Amino acid sequence: MAVISSKKDDFEATIQKSYDKMSELKAFDDTKAGVKGLYDSGITKVPQIFILPPKYRAKTCKTQFTFPVIDLQGIDEDPIKHKEIVDKVRDASKTWGFFQVVNHGIPISVLDKTLQGARQFFEQDDEVKKQYYTRDTGKKVIYTSNLDLYSPSVPAASWRDSMFCFMHPNPPSPQEFPTACGEILMDYSKDVMKLGFFLLELLSEGLGLHRSYLKDYMDCCYVSCLCHYYPSCPQPELTMGIRQHSDNNFITVLLQDDIGGLQVLHQNQWADVLPIPGALVVNIGDFLQLMSNDKYISLEHRAIANKDRSRISVACFFGENTFQSSKLYGPISELLSGDNPPKYRTTTVKDHTLYVHNRGLDGNSALSHYKI
Repeated sequence: MAVISSKKDDFEATIQKSYDKMSELKAFDDTKAGVKGLYDSGITKVPQIFILPPKYRAKTCKTQFTFPVIDLQGIDEDPIKHKEIVDKVRDASKTWGFFQVVNHGIPISVLDKTLQGARQFFEQDDEVKKQYYTRDTGKKVIYTSNLDLYSPSVPAASWRDSMFCFMHPNPPSPQEFPTACGEILMDYSKDVMKLGFFLLELLSEGLGLHRSYLKDYMDCCYVSCLCHYYPSCPQPELTMGIRQHSDNNFITVLLQDDIGGLQVLHQNQWADVLPIPGALVVNIGDFLQLMSNDKYISLEHRAIANKDRSRISVACFFGENTFQSSKLYGPISELLSGDNPPKYRTTTVKDHTLYVHNRGLDGNSALSHYKI
């Protein structure tokens, strides 16, 4: 069997080299219909531009890990309860870099409407969506498929479409938002910002710092929203919804539907983040790992494709303006000592973003670029 597998891999590698990848990427991009357009056309095989080399594909793996779930109920009512929750947030951020929160204060009805609004946008007529299709990252609302589509370091396109928008401090006007989801995204972003800033306070306390330290450390906290749509895939074993990566921000708050597909690389094994009704997934980004000098970790994660159903997720990223901030960030001085020297050199959010964008999602941690 090993010999057969090797010959198959060699054959696929030959095919990868023999076709005009750039022409096919451009032809796909020019449709402005995204992966959803391919699915609607009735394809039964994944186009070559989406086929990953064998080493990048998802392999079935069963783990016995218990993913951290933190109940925020009563956190402001009892100092002892508050400390217990801070400890849980700290421990999860140190060992997993991920956790889910329940009883976070955002009504389930708002979460459901947000997912419904995002789905309505992606599933509306292509001609309506096309007016938002762009690769201009300077726009406040961007609908596209694979922002890194043309990056030479990317092994294959991912099976997803995306809509991106800045939500704070200068959100799009109501007229700039798509009708299908603009109002609900604006409402949801207000709720999730309160939660995100509160989580930053808990994370500050977990580091032994003043509650407002992390939020105050940033010149101006920017919040952006990224909605992903993963259409049903005829050959999910050949591609990926989103390849292995870490987030290049401070923290991410993710709303996912009930389909599942998010996986986290924990102790060198892929663990499923099973959907919990009403829960939100929180993860540490690269900059918080850098600032905490590895007290918190930014874990690699991915989304696998699904053959039977389409999946929706809505991620809100907390950090600096990725294209304008020039402030230098490095390990927080209050956390350093002779026994804990800085592990990273300083960088700006802008430079880090450009580095990640030019490199693409290649499955390796971007933080290694800054290691001392």
